[in-house]
Amino acid sequence: MSNIGNQKKIWLITDSGCDIPEGWEQKYNIDIMPFSIMIDDKEYWERVELKPELFYELARNSPGIPKTNQITVSRFEEKFLECLGEGVTDVIFVSINSAGSKTHENAVLARKNLTESGRLGGMKVHIIDSHCYSIGYGYPIVEASKKINAGQSAESVAAYLEDWFSCVEIYLLAFDLRHARKSGRITAAAGFLGEMMGIKPIISMIDEKTTIVKKSRGEKPAIDEAVALALERRIPETPYCIVRSTCTELEEYAISEMTKKSGMPPVMETVCGAAVASNAGVKFMGLIIRGQPRR
Repeated sequence: MSNIGNQKKIWLITDSGCDIPEGWEQKYNIDIMPFSIMIDDKEYWERVELKPELFYELARNSPGIPKTNQITVSRFEEKFLECLGEGVTDVIFVSINSAGSKTHENAVLARKNLTESGRLGGMKVHIIDSHCYSIGYGYPIVEASKKINAGQSAESVAAYLEDWFSCVEIYLLAFDLRHARKSGRITAAAGFLGEMMGIKPIISMIDEKTTIVKKSRGEKPAIDEAVALALERRIPETPYCIVRSTCTELEEYAISEMTKKSGMPPVMETVCGAAVASNAGVKFMGLIIRGQPRR
């Protein structure tokens, strides 16, 4: 539950695709609902028994692609009723991008069911589509918790989140194309050719659109181009975040370049969890920035 005093009235909830660093949910009183992840026909709960280190080990050795199961309507109904039982006046739920999961839709349906049956009482449930992934919404959720702690209203906090999500942009560097080949996101022939030529795509993830915006030959040139693109798109002096996977030296180089060229370090960096990495692979990194408003 979110804070003492004001946070007893406002309950901040998200899903485990947010990739908020381990332990921060307790530090900032954020309720994180875990996704169920299927790997080789075995079910795991993200952030519970399936931590990032175990996920990457399993994913590397799996012949298939891990699958993320959406959070169901019934789980949302149980969660919202739990909040009501605690005397909460406002719930703020922030979901993973609705373009990639029905989790947001299920939360909306749960609210509708409880409202129509009269079980929701006077409690307000604010459901916000992040339109993004990982700490693209994990970072502003932490900031939202701080605002609740400072006494801001649920409406004010929801407005802050909507504003961030109207501006956030993610640039993903895929260093290993084998996962994309297995998932069918690129053809086997294109993936094989890309690997042979050392081509590394830079992928923009903005709202519902995922687009290859550049192709670089080599890992460090790809990082240089991604950093240049991110800094060109970023509003100066605004915070940025780094998402890691398993390419430690490359990530350190990217952080160094972003810090040097932006004049400030990332405000948050984290290892990507299973819900997002199931689609991104095991060797990638992401730059998350605040660009110009789109809404």
